[in-house]
Amino acid sequence: MRTTITIDADTEALLRQEVQRTGLSFKMVLNQAIKRALGRRPSGVQLQPLFSAPFPPELTRQSFNRLAAEWEDEDTILELGS
Repeated sequence: MRTTITIDADTEALLRQEVQRTGLSFKMVLNQAIKRALGRRPSGVQLQPLFSAPFPPELTRQSFNRLAAEWEDEDTILELGS
């Protein structure tokens, strides 16, 4: 399908950087980015992890909302103690 869209300048810059990095066409990079953002991986594309460190095993079974609340409580206690 052919359509006309308006892309923000910073978004276009990111797309063009990816074109340079991968050597793929602008159209392919744009379609892959949209599919990734909407939850569908383009076929044959390997996702690279953002961080090289493994996820801490002690956190794998944690509820992140509860963990964030605990950390926030700790910060509040420290602030009140000062």
